[in-house]
Amino acid sequence: MAVYTQVPAETLAEFLTRFDVGELVSAKGIAEGVENSNFLVETTGGRFILTLYEKRVAADDLPFFMALLDHLAGEGQPVPPAVPDRNGREIHELQGRPACLIQFLPGVSVSHPTAGQARAAGRAMGAMHGALTGFSGWRPNSMGVDSWKPLFERCGSALDQIRPGLYGQAEAMVDHVLGHWPSADALPRAAIHADLFPDNVLMLGETVTGLIDFYFACTDFRAYDLAVMHTAWSFDADGRNWSAEIGDSLVKGYCERFALSEAEHAALPILAMGSCLRFFLSRAWDWLNTPADAMVTRKDPIAYLNRYRHYAEGRARFA
Repeated sequence: MAVYTQVPAETLAEFLTRFDVGELVSAKGIAEGVENSNFLVETTGGRFILTLYEKRVAADDLPFFMALLDHLAGEGQPVPPAVPDRNGREIHELQGRPACLIQFLPGVSVSHPTAGQARAAGRAMGAMHGALTGFSGWRPNSMGVDSWKPLFERCGSALDQIRPGLYGQAEAMVDHVLGHWPSADALPRAAIHADLFPDNVLMLGETVTGLIDFYFACTDFRAYDLAVMHTAWSFDADGRNWSAEIGDSLVKGYCERFALSEAEHAALPILAMGSCLRFFLSRAWDWLNTPADAMVTRKDPIAYLNRYRHYAEGRARFA
């Protein structure tokens, strides 16, 4: 989450008159993340999240995201669907951007998850995947394997501005992952979240109260979703230290709700390396191209280079 586009209070108050949510009390920009402009909005009717979709989220993809959230909410999953206006519309325009008013969910994102919290999060992903077996929507992974080499090439030698020699290291990563990636029909495909980091899971104690920020959701290898989660949850912030306890708890929790096939389990190491490459490249691109005046927290790409090495050298494993 982030704030790229400001919304004046008068404009927001007028926007809210389309909904049965009461009158504007307050609004505050949310700086975490790098994708969209987000605001915590409080009205006389409750709390909501207002999201303005910036360049990386295509307006044509929003119906898929909204249908996915509506499906999961209908299956009893802890997700925040969009709030329809009085005419039933969920997708709007505000300040020249596509915009949605999203239901607010209680809970906090944990910075240092315990094994119990990791197991609960794994179970939540497994339950989500089970609920999505009946979902027929389809969207290609805009940040999937086919995008990684082009994104690397767009970053180019500017990678060495982040750290000397980084271009050559990234090139080796791209070559290895693309050379070992499973064929398109090798593993089951389904709708996945594709970005279930700790800050996209809301918790109260060891109870998951919300799965949020589905704007990279797509159709891809289902096991890739678990690999993304493993790379995000089971390391410290700079990616230097891996916790077997956290990683194993995630996988065990997932398998309590949704079974992995032998082929999926065997593919997890290369899927994790692909996840590390994907987030390294997108973070590197953002590091090099984020506007200086954006209210946004940039994320260090080197943290995912460090994670990649753990998987490539066999130090990070799967239960």
